Amino acid sequence: MLSPARSYSEVHRQSIDDPDGFWGEAAQAIVWDRPFNKVLDTSLPPFYRWFSGGKLNTCYNCIDRHIDEGRGEQLALIYDSPVTNTIRRYSYNELRDKTARFAGVLAAQGVVKGDRVLIYMPMVPETVIAMLACARLGAIHSVVFGGFAPNELAKRINDARPKLIVSASCGIETNRVVEYKPMLDEAIHMATVKPNRCIILQRPQTMAMLTLGRDLDWAEEMANAEPAACVSVEATDPLYILYTSGSTGVPKGIVRDNGGHAVAMKWSMEYVYNVKPGEVYWAASDVGWVVGHSYIVYGPLLQGCTTVLFEGKPVGTPDAGVFWRVVAEHNVSTLFTAPTAFRAIRRVDPTGELIKMYGKNQLRALFLAGERCDPDTLVWAEQQLGVPVVDHWWQTETGWAIAANCLGIEPFSVKPGSATKAAPGYDVRVLNVDGNEVSPDTMGNICVRLPLPPGSLPTLWQNERHFKEYYLDPYPGYYLSGDAGYQDADGYLWVMGRIDDIINIAGHRLSTGAMEEVLASHPDIAECAVISVWDELKGELPLGLIVLKSGVDRPHADIVKEVVQKVRAEIGPVAAFKSAVVVARLPKTRSGKILRASMRKIADGDDFKIPATIDDPAILSEIADALKPIGYAQQRS
Repeated sequence: MLSPARSYSEVHRQSIDDPDGFWGEAAQAIVWDRPFNKVLDTSLPPFYRWFSGGKLNTCYNCIDRHIDEGRGEQLALIYDSPVTNTIRRYSYNELRDKTARFAGVLAAQGVVKGDRVLIYMPMVPETVIAMLACARLGAIHSVVFGGFAPNELAKRINDARPKLIVSASCGIETNRVVEYKPMLDEAIHMATVKPNRCIILQRPQTMAMLTLGRDLDWAEEMANAEPAACVSVEATDPLYILYTSGSTGVPKGIVRDNGGHAVAMKWSMEYVYNVKPGEVYWAASDVGWVVGHSYIVYGPLLQGCTTVLFEGKPVGTPDAGVFWRVVAEHNVSTLFTAPTAFRAIRRVDPTGELIKMYGKNQLRALFLAGERCDPDTLVWAEQQLGVPVVDHWWQTETGWAIAANCLGIEPFSVKPGSATKAAPGYDVRVLNVDGNEVSPDTMGNICVRLPLPPGSLPTLWQNERHFKEYYLDPYPGYYLSGDAGYQDADGYLWVMGRIDDIINIAGHRLSTGAMEEVLASHPDIAECAVISVWDELKGELPLGLIVLKSGVDRPHADIVKEVVQKVRAEIGPVAAFKSAVVVARLPKTRSGKILRASMRKIADGDDFKIPATIDDPAILSEIADALKPIGYAQQRS
């Protein structure tokens, strides 16, 4: 464990200069069935491996070890579902017993170490149990966000080739029930690979029709199952596959191993989030996304915390105070969510009256990630909560923070808009198109010098060629993050958007993130996005899309004029920012990311596919209608 006296710079330097010593020490916090013989295996660069030769079981480290250490009656999981008006609590003993029994259900259907199990489930405890049961057997789970369209689900079935699929009769949104079983049936029909069995959790809101000979009822199988023991696996064996959108239309299967993942998750809980065993940690996300894997399920349980599983929305279930009700009622010490959630809360409750109503009880820190947090939202959260607000940056590929204000080491002063400094293990560099490092405050492509630390993807599922071509070949010796930004003279990292979101205006590379920062600081604006649109003269021009705060009834033309002048004053005429439009809402993924690329194609009149991850496809039509009066959303010749 780290000495409290060690500074961030000392810790980070050791992690880069002596990765064997640094991560070898961190690995002592994990229970190993067989010790590893190498910390960092460099025998096949650029395909690095961590803790080669070691064996462990991730489920044992998440649950059983805490029982063996005498904390079986501690709460492990709190399920809070305002959409069903349900709260259930599970001790580590109870979670172990249900997980072992469902592992027995899987084993009875022939699931063994190395098999894939696809999980297509809502935010219910059984989803967590299914994930941990797979880990218990050494099977590889692949969670697909519940409610994904059948064709996208079919693509993931074809790629993962699961022996078995676990699903539910339905998911529940704020005002509707989403039937999963018909979508699952259609996906299986479309897929070229068929599962042997499906296990279906019947929820009372909708009972699904089971397919004779293929489908099994969760409750019936659990009633007859024998508990299964933990199966030891190699540290380098896959724990899970998590699919993310691919540039070719085929989803990329991000692989996470068992050993490096367990070490990184436990280390990050202690030193990034500063959370101790026994404390309540809440990641307000979904298990279908990487945040849900890392910090609803594995990270908190590896650390021996109580984790909150929330089935609801930041507003509308029933109001913008639900987060504060959950924080107060369950004594949450650390909250992790997306900036989008706070923008939604702020839009409805700009003065924080609901925060005052519930209080923040034991809340010590708020962490934000998923997309860049504009400074105005960060400052508002700090003022309302009175606790440190940390905007940190990471990706599905890395599994945990690339840059963060590590509260468990040496907290830094905040620079709103920055993700602070590189986390230990990450050697972050900003490179130009020629592969050379740029000077401070100069925009470039954000890369990480290899090897990536434990917990990061070692490869893509059955596609090492694409892994190398997409992430490693553009800058030999580095991992290409796909994000653009800069580091300032103090070493703070500013992630300004995806590389595709950097606008080239008459030869000047400008960040949409910087313009969004200016727009978001306008007192009438709740949230915004800036996209590039095609221009015959300058190649590209920026266009702002703005959502107003609740209750603002000023003329839209006045607000647009003000934001245009504001960008001109704070960034300069070089930004060529001349157009903005007020919209009712922005299109987002279910995880809260704004779909800038889709809006860009709408504005340019290009053909595009509706993203599978979109929260509500109808918003794209609203955007097209809003853009037409100002001369966009027209097919260019």
